[in-house]
Amino acid sequence: MNRMKSFKRRFSLSVPRTETIEESLTEFTEQFNQLNNRRIDGTAQGHLHLNHLGRGYGAEPSMLSSSEGGSPTAVRYRNNSRRRFSMEDLSKRLSLPMDIRLPQEFLQKLQMESPELPKPLSRMSRRASLSDIGFGKLETYIKLDKLGEGTYATVFKGRSKLTENLVALKEIRLEHEEGAPCTAIREVSLLKNLKHANIVTLHDIIHTERSLTLVFEYLDSDLKQYLDNCGNLMSIHNMKIFMFQLLRGLAYCHRRKILHRDLKPQNLLINENGELKLADFGLARAKSVPTKTYSNEVVTLWYRPPDVLLGSTEYSTQIDMWGVGCILYEMATGRPMFPGSTVKEELHLIFRLLGAPTEETWCGITANEEFRGYHFPQYRAQPLINHAPRLDIEGLDLLTSLLLYEAKRRISAEAGLRHPYFKHLGERVHSLPDNTSVFSLKEVQLQKDPGYRSSIFHHTARGKNRRQSIF
Repeated sequence: MNRMKSFKRRFSLSVPRTETIEESLTEFTEQFNQLNNRRIDGTAQGHLHLNHLGRGYGAEPSMLSSSEGGSPTAVRYRNNSRRRFSMEDLSKRLSLPMDIRLPQEFLQKLQMESPELPKPLSRMSRRASLSDIGFGKLETYIKLDKLGEGTYATVFKGRSKLTENLVALKEIRLEHEEGAPCTAIREVSLLKNLKHANIVTLHDIIHTERSLTLVFEYLDSDLKQYLDNCGNLMSIHNMKIFMFQLLRGLAYCHRRKILHRDLKPQNLLINENGELKLADFGLARAKSVPTKTYSNEVVTLWYRPPDVLLGSTEYSTQIDMWGVGCILYEMATGRPMFPGSTVKEELHLIFRLLGAPTEETWCGITANEEFRGYHFPQYRAQPLINHAPRLDIEGLDLLTSLLLYEAKRRISAEAGLRHPYFKHLGERVHSLPDNTSVFSLKEVQLQKDPGYRSSIFHHTARGKNRRQSIF
């Protein structure tokens, strides 16, 4: 029990504080009143009257005379207003899912008919306000199918009773001796602050004595399954769109000094619209944490850069860029680039294709004791065009820029987005807001893959934007 209390304290301090519905609605009320006070001459400070939140949110501002029994400075909002405020407006302001259906009894509780605005609530009251809606409760979600099981967690396909949308429920078992795995705490604390169209959305957290359940948006497949479905023969056009989305989500993380540290096709989820999203931040790390060295036991072996394979613990965002290159190669060829079973075999495969590193290609490598201990042959670099003939000149240049031995010389995610390889996507993709999909542009559409069977995704679908969560 003491360990559970300790975990709750540590977890609550590791994530930002959440605004309560009432507190956010109060602030919304005050801002809305100030806006109307500026528009209406002679109108003093008024209050927002919401006439039953479950039915109408619009109202027309009008001055109330003393004969009507109200204050001459009060502002009341009636139907048929110049600007109607819908549940969608409130959902945006309250940072709730756009299609959430708030319980009727909760809407009645939040009616603001009193001129006295509620005082700020305590932290306990904040949590209670979201709990009243149904967040943080297992009964709000229905388990449908089991999607997979790992050492620490089991993932289920589920449905939210609040939105009727599909969700992914990642149920992490809590051991009484050890508590929650550090990977789960890290994943939650990072994802709560990452809001991007190409990063999976964390909708809710459910904490019980036996488990910690993370509620994510549901995505139909991952990049590995997509490749399998199209017979490992992906359209060159689609490959560019997926690679651009990967770099876009990664650039957003890197701007915030967050290293993913486990990029691979299985951790790149794809929905029915073709939107690719980074997932599984269990090994991610915020580089802003004051430390110079990190673990070298990160990144799945096939996508681990050679500097980390040789024991480097001093790395930055470039650790992710090597994996991006391996994924680009895998999309172009339909097979993993360096499928080693041990560290030595992995390095051997890398050096055999890209050539044994020298002081010219990797400054300081000859002084590395681990490297010298392996006694690798002096392989010469092979032309990448021979191994990835479907890549054009720009694609090969991007691949080469990603697979450089010296980490600091690898192209960044931000620079990668501007690489000529993506020029056919147009300029508008570079000015999209973070939470807007690239498929919001008419010129960006997936094509039918040339594999033995067509893609399972509906390429022309646009869908709703469901990125908002209670966080």
